[in-house]
Amino acid sequence: MSNDFPDVPDTPEDDAPIQEPRLWQGNGWTARVIKNDDDEGWAVAMVKDGEPEPALVGPWTMGRDKKNPKPLDVNAFNTLVKTANEVIRRHEQQLHAQLHKNVFVNTDDGGQVKVTLDIVPDEDDPYAILAAFDPYGEELAKVRVAPTFKLSVTSATTWIDNGYRKPQ
Repeated sequence: MSNDFPDVPDTPEDDAPIQEPRLWQGNGWTARVIKNDDDEGWAVAMVKDGEPEPALVGPWTMGRDKKNPKPLDVNAFNTLVKTANEVIRRHEQQLHAQLHKNVFVNTDDGGQVKVTLDIVPDEDDPYAILAAFDPYGEELAKVRVAPTFKLSVTSATTWIDNGYRKPQ
C-alpha cells in the first residue's frame, strides 16, 4: 500500500530507534554527543524519554583524529543507560530520605515506639505528618506539623511525654 507522501515510508520503520554516531535512542533513553562548551572536548547527554532535562551529562571520548567524538555504539549506549538509571535511582533515594524520617523511642515499660515524619512538599502548602506506632505497627497518634519540624529522639520523646499533643 502506498501513501500520498513520497518522503514518508509506509512501513513502521519510521518508529525505529535512531542509532547514529552522535545520536542513539533505545530503552527509554536518548544519548546525544554534544560539543563541550567548557573546553575543546565532547560530552554526552542522557535524556530519559519524556523528560525535559538530561539526567546525566558527562565527558565523551575523542575519536582517533583527536578532533571529532568517538561514535556511539550499542555497548557504550547500554553502559550510559545503566549509569543514568543509577543516577536517577540515587537521586530518588536521597529525596526519599529527605522526606521520610523515623526514630525509635524506648518507653518506660521496656517497649519501643517508632516515630515517623513524612514531609509533603506541596508548592502552595507544604506540611509534614508526625506519627507514632507501637511495636506491632499499630498507629498510636498522628498530627500535622510544619515541614521544618526536626525529628530526633529528643523531639519524639518530648512529643510522647506530652501525650502526643501537637508540638509547638
